[in-house]
Amino acid sequence: MTLNLFDSRAQSVRAFAPITPGQVGIYLCGPTVQGLPHVGHLRSALVYDQLRRWLEVKGMQVTLVRNVTDIDDKVLENAKVTGEPWWGLAYRFEIEFNRAYAALGIKPPTYEPRATGAVPEMLELIERLIANGYAYQADDASANVYFAASKWAEYGSLTNQRVDDMDADADADLRGKRSPHDFALWKARKSDEPESAAWPTRFGLGRPGWHIECSAMATKYLGSNFDIHGGGLDLRFPHHENELAQSSAAGDKFANYWLHNGLVNVNGQKMSKSLGNSIFAADLLAAAEPAVVRYYLGSAHYRSVLDYHEGVLDEAATAFGRIQNFLARANRSGTAETFDGSTLEALPAAFIAAMDDDLAIPVALGVLHDTVREGNAALDAGDAAAVRKAVIGVQAMLEVLGLESNSENSAGSAHTQALGSLIHELIAER
Repeated sequence: MTLNLFDSRAQSVRAFAPITPGQVGIYLCGPTVQGLPHVGHLRSALVYDQLRRWLEVKGMQVTLVRNVTDIDDKVLENAKVTGEPWWGLAYRFEIEFNRAYAALGIKPPTYEPRATGAVPEMLELIERLIANGYAYQADDASANVYFAASKWAEYGSLTNQRVDDMDADADADLRGKRSPHDFALWKARKSDEPESAAWPTRFGLGRPGWHIECSAMATKYLGSNFDIHGGGLDLRFPHHENELAQSSAAGDKFANYWLHNGLVNVNGQKMSKSLGNSIFAADLLAAAEPAVVRYYLGSAHYRSVLDYHEGVLDEAATAFGRIQNFLARANRSGTAETFDGSTLEALPAAFIAAMDDDLAIPVALGVLHDTVREGNAALDAGDAAAVRKAVIGVQAMLEVLGLESNSENSAGSAHTQALGSLIHELIAER
């Protein structure tokens, strides 16, 4: 079956066709390592881990690039507060992100470049934009360099907006800008910024603007035309809009598909620092086993809003516990069996159809639980063949969803839940 994905640029579901048969290139906007990771970061990383795993199950070789923004205004400001070098703060938080990703069983990217490691490529891209007439050095003769948004006729094509209807960009000083909609490609060093946070160029000392880094790194590792660009819905504008504009204006075809995952609410409200309602990764992972957290984060469709409220992890633990209890029952009965063929062959057709339908994981989870119920009924009926079929199907689905290997991290808890469930069943029967 053909995988269909919702392309944010086309605003429609499209059949996925890789540029090179059997190979897929994905660029994912990774974290700005200015602070601790929160549930929104985890959800975004998980969505593209699920996509990657499904592509691999379908026989694709996936190259996934997830960048790290290790220098920007907030990194520099936060380093002033803590009194540490900006690069030390960035690396400290980068470690926290990777620790959280690993706890959830999110596969490491093929490449994880830092913005500071791609400055030459960014400068080369800026020079191409200047040569093509779509970028200029600030009129005040500072080292600021801007993209001329009003000169690029297709600006706004990703979000279906007209330049005149957009809010002015606040990415850089207005001084030297020819239009309030122009955005910074290169930012002049400010007097209160450390010398280590600036690079010498023909424009003067400065550092990259936010948007230019992703255009440079995506094409550095995936080429001027690649398959999928992904990220959170909050990045669609202005970040991804600006990426597309500057890359296209430089002559790159860039991404064929644009995917955006939904955001996370807390008790129905948008999660934000100003509201003080952020749920940090460490707190989430302390509240439940990693497999349960992964189950919860993947329980809503990737394009929908995921709401966090009291009790959601308990609900996820109960649902995941039913799966673990079935496997434990099957193992005790002596009818459990590990599949030795390909994962795709072991999956129920309805599960495959759900995954191919724009990663409809809530539907896929429904198939998983239906299979668990069928397996339990087979156990009750003493139908060993049906039990083995159900076990193989469940194991294959857990592998696709990244829950089988992850559940090893919570083996003690799962066994405890299974034992508790068995005891309650025996009491009820008695």
